[in-house]
Amino acid sequence: MTEKQKYRKTLLACYLGFVTQAISANFAPLLFLTFKNTYGIGLEKIALIPFTFFLTQLLIDLAATKYADKIGYRICVVASQVLSATGLLLMAILPELLPVPFIGILIAVVLYAMGSGLVEVLVSPIVEACPFENKDGMMSLLHSFYCWGSVGVILGSTLFFSLFGIENWKVLTVIWAIVPFCNAFNFVTCPIERLTEDGEGMSPGQLLRLPLFWLLILLMVCSGASEISMSQWASAFTESTLGVSKTVGDLAGPCLFAVFMGTSRVAYGKMSKKLDLVRTMTVCGLLCVVCYLMASLSTLPILGLAGCAFCGIAVGIMWPGSISISSQKCPKGGTAMFAFLALAGDLGATISPTIVGNISNLAGGNLKTGLFVATIFPLILILCLVILRQKFDKASDQ
Repeated sequence: MTEKQKYRKTLLACYLGFVTQAISANFAPLLFLTFKNTYGIGLEKIALIPFTFFLTQLLIDLAATKYADKIGYRICVVASQVLSATGLLLMAILPELLPVPFIGILIAVVLYAMGSGLVEVLVSPIVEACPFENKDGMMSLLHSFYCWGSVGVILGSTLFFSLFGIENWKVLTVIWAIVPFCNAFNFVTCPIERLTEDGEGMSPGQLLRLPLFWLLILLMVCSGASEISMSQWASAFTESTLGVSKTVGDLAGPCLFAVFMGTSRVAYGKMSKKLDLVRTMTVCGLLCVVCYLMASLSTLPILGLAGCAFCGIAVGIMWPGSISISSQKCPKGGTAMFAFLALAGDLGATISPTIVGNISNLAGGNLKTGLFVATIFPLILILCLVILRQKFDKASDQ
């Protein structure tokens, strides 16, 4: 049996792990108005749902730096799928059982956010530990499944609601929960290798004392911020710029963005052997700057939409590329490094949409102003890559 055949089930489990994360991150936002109308939950409380989701992910990322290796990859990654499935199931049940429906929703969000955080920390090192030659390409292809999962959740949910009505959202919630439930059995039985042998991986303290590591952390923060600043505001930007309905805005904004981002990751996965990763990411950083400027400065709506959509291509390889660069430059970083990288990416993803929103609010609700300020994230990313090439052009000798 070839290595590719032996680890095919591992790859499938990891692919579905990122699909599960896409379900966790993208399904609940489609129900925000339904929660408001059904349970009388105010928008100020609704806003706590994504905040709770990302905060929980951050805490799980932080905890994983210390405990993931001790507990073991398999136990943790199986738990990620069980928690995700349980959280989705409880979202359909708890709001009806508890006297305060919002508390039930938050409990469900915390559970599947814990699963999502574990996926983010563990799936990348599991694939990195598989004995494949083209690690850059495999990592890019792996992360494309988050994009395809996002597209599937948006399109699938929109179709379901059109056919059966939004009032049947609980049925769809249970259907989405089947994905992580079944995938838990994949992780139970697939081969999983350790990224480093016991005692060989660097400790969090050792990592934090490396100047190179802090550069990699900043690179990851800017990768997450560059991606999420646009994706989180894509729907609102499309609606406000083109004056279309929310359904059309969701399809032309975040859905189209995700399609382009996934296409970018698949394309790099196929061509990675012929491309220099740092140089390719630098070019993508420049394209990202251009896209943000098109979206924020263009007076033609169609150019603004193009900037929003093509930004998906630009940011596609930033997150997986940053992980691959970190693995190359710091080969003994171990699970702690991947956990810190996930923490940094989530930090960028958490603060950047807030910055865009607050700047836009100060500018009288002008979203273009907020997106213009967000151009700073891909610019810093480019600077990090230039320093990386000049100062750390060879893998560090740990």
